[in-house]
Amino acid sequence: MWIDLLLLANLLDEPCHGYELRRKVEHGTGYALSNNSLYPALRRFTEAGAVTRTKEPQEGRPPRHVYELTDVGRELLHDLLADLPAERAGDEPEFMARLAFFDWLTAEERTRVLDARRTALQHRAERITDFSSRADGWRRVALAEAARRVTAELDWLDRVRAHPEAPPQEDA
Repeated sequence: MWIDLLLLANLLDEPCHGYELRRKVEHGTGYALSNNSLYPALRRFTEAGAVTRTKEPQEGRPPRHVYELTDVGRELLHDLLADLPAERAGDEPEFMARLAFFDWLTAEERTRVLDARRTALQHRAERITDFSSRADGWRRVALAEAARRVTAELDWLDRVRAHPEAPPQEDA
């Protein structure tokens, strides 16, 4: 899940307490992250040995837990980044979470992620074409826009895939 990727990735630079980690993920994505997602994930990571949890004393307040990524966690993060399962490849946040950390992958691993996304988008384009043939009015308008977006992303993926060793230059 993309939230797991982002939680682990945000622990790479420095240990964080839960609230700080949640704030970093929300700031970096624009998505609200609930404690019901955050703390069960941190518990799973701690139980798996991917993250350590230590108590940090606070004056006049209960101690807070600080989470730190372990070597196991770094390996887990890499494995999650390098694998984009077919059933998740069509999900934009799943893909974008990996794309944001492409620097940590080899060109070959990046290509595999890009190919998984491309395959998912090709399937989506086929479904849109099929639905469009039976649509009219606003449905046809909506499907035409969806098709335009898929085509634009497929073109972009082709440009990125042609040179997976470096990020593409942004259009001016």
